[in-house]
Amino acid sequence: MTTNSRVIEHKRVVEVSSTRKLVVGIVEVLIGLLIYFIFALKTASGALTRFVMTPGGIDQGFMADWILPSKITLTVLAIAALLIGIYQLIRGFGRWTNLMVGICALFLIFGFLVWQAADKQLNLAGMLSSAVLLAVPITLGAFSGILAERSGIVNISIEGMMLMASMVAAIVGSVTKNPWLGLLGGILSSILLALILGVLSIKYKVNQTISGTVINIFSAGLTAFISQKFLQHTPLLNTPKLFPRVPIPGLASIPLIGPILFNQNIFVYLMFVILIVLQLALFETRWGLRLRSVGEHPKAADTLGINVIRTRYMGVILSGLVAGIAGSFFTLGSVGRFDEGMTAGKGFIGLAAMIFGNWMPVGAIGAGMLFGFADAIGSKLSLLGSAIPPQFMAMAPYLITMIVLAGFIGKGQAPAAEGEPYEKE
Repeated sequence: MTTNSRVIEHKRVVEVSSTRKLVVGIVEVLIGLLIYFIFALKTASGALTRFVMTPGGIDQGFMADWILPSKITLTVLAIAALLIGIYQLIRGFGRWTNLMVGICALFLIFGFLVWQAADKQLNLAGMLSSAVLLAVPITLGAFSGILAERSGIVNISIEGMMLMASMVAAIVGSVTKNPWLGLLGGILSSILLALILGVLSIKYKVNQTISGTVINIFSAGLTAFISQKFLQHTPLLNTPKLFPRVPIPGLASIPLIGPILFNQNIFVYLMFVILIVLQLALFETRWGLRLRSVGEHPKAADTLGINVIRTRYMGVILSGLVAGIAGSFFTLGSVGRFDEGMTAGKGFIGLAAMIFGNWMPVGAIGAGMLFGFADAIGSKLSLLGSAIPPQFMAMAPYLITMIVLAGFIGKGQAPAAEGEPYEKE
């Protein structure tokens, strides 16, 4: 690259950064104004919002309810969002921009809840507990994408892997009456699809978007056929046992946090275990360095003696393993049966969470929690007698997904060689 081209590229980066700084700041200011003029001004001065801080059906980890002055709380949230937006417009938050955007989004969501529950009560702890469960398939889908894309393979077939795993987990779990065997079956089915993706993308160098789409279409068609032909008419094949809640002694008794994080089923604990293992493995081990190197500079990695092909296969297979856990959650950790198309795009939302989290496990779980919380709100609106249709709030996760994929959060640090087939010279 010549000196002039470097200067031009630098100018483009500066222009994009300045434009994004301006856009993000304006959005944050608008959030503050919206909270004040739409929520705060329309709330009675003496109104109180009661948040129940213990999920229903929990016999440990009790916490006193929160009783908040609705108008004052909304005013404070509005001022905080305005200050964040003004600071963003003047100086900017640099690498913390995404975090501050997320905080303003949480201000908006919390303000909406305070406004909706004014002079009423809402089980906030129950909503948070539901949000954690709803975040499981999204977060695991993001982890699956990280494993594949850090090795240089674009895996848009996570949705298909999850869908296939959910069906196989339901069938195996129903036949064996053992949810652990059902989980194993779901994982193996997803790994098989991951191997197909690996062979198509790595060995035969098929366009990775096309090969992923083929797997999604195949999974959607096969699961729909088996569901209509067999599962709907044979209940014995579609009644798996659910994994029960497993309270962790001591931790489950912590007020608020205990019931939400430490009194859940095995999938929630697996999500946090995978988070820790993946974060440490990617950035603290030689294995992680090799995996990331083949996704960034495969030729340089090959020169240093790293087997690029084998490492990429490993990344794709591990991606399939995690996607299998995510898919099995639907039938063994949530619904207790398989329904056609039950993943409902969660694999694609997981990819958005991966991008939102900048291909980092910690960032991905934060994004997954945000998506899960937005998803959980819709189910609570009808209980509050809201004039806003619950279907509107059900759109929130998908709207956030489009905003993320449209680049509102900025250009992420995607692996440099993702999507590029490698041929050994």
